[in-house]
Amino acid sequence: MSVITLTSDYGLVDHRVASIKGKILSWSEEVKVVDITHNIMAYNLLQTAYVVRNAYKFFPPGSIHIVAVDSFYHPSRKNIIAKIDGHFFISADNGITHLMFFDIKPEAIYEITLNNRFDDPVRFPATDIFVPAAMHLYKGGLPEVIGRKIKAVKDLSFPRAVYNESERMIVGEVLYIDNFGNVVSNISRKFFEKYASISENFTVKFRNIVSSKILDKYTDIVVDWKREQEFHGKSAMIFNDADLLEVTIYKGSVLNGASTLFGMSTGEKIYVEFE
Repeated sequence: MSVITLTSDYGLVDHRVASIKGKILSWSEEVKVVDITHNIMAYNLLQTAYVVRNAYKFFPPGSIHIVAVDSFYHPSRKNIIAKIDGHFFISADNGITHLMFFDIKPEAIYEITLNNRFDDPVRFPATDIFVPAAMHLYKGGLPEVIGRKIKAVKDLSFPRAVYNESERMIVGEVLYIDNFGNVVSNISRKFFEKYASISENFTVKFRNIVSSKILDKYTDIVVDWKREQEFHGKSAMIFNDADLLEVTIYKGSVLNGASTLFGMSTGEKIYVEFE
């Protein structure tokens, strides 16, 4: 049986998340509903893409993911179902599909048409469009029954790291800052290793931070577990669980993590220089 996940920028104070869950349960009380997060910054599609991309793969194939970020209804903007990597993603056609899956080709994309009649008022797309579409899929319905197949959706370019041949340098940028204040870049382990394999030495530069060492995991910061507490607050560069280059502070938080201590924010440049 499918799982329905919810991701939104609605927060947890207002009624909106409860409304979505209530609407789902009014269709069927058997549904497994899982929150991915509702703490996405308002309209922040890049943050949404990072979170959903790194969460969806842990759910069973055939899961249905409602992505209600920047999803306010307007007749001129489509709402879509995208079948990608064996999962269904329901969202507004706002560019989120390309941001989440810049490297995976969708199996199919459908414009949701179940609300296209003039007498169908849409006050809240998540309950009026996304939930009916999700429940149709949950009950085994085919997406083409409630939508029409389309070839193109809005394209927002995912910020990709690039290699500057003349300067022997990878140029990336800060993609995401997590709940621990860790600064996540868009430089993947695979992309880094492609160029590291032809050069013995490298230097990573994040603003005023310079390092020639990247750790494999967070706990590698601690070199003596009998003195673990002495390493609290130590900084390091690692490849995180999404295999992206990250600046971290051991046992840091959003208040005293890398983003705060080093004053870094999304969009800032990151450089890896090869000798």
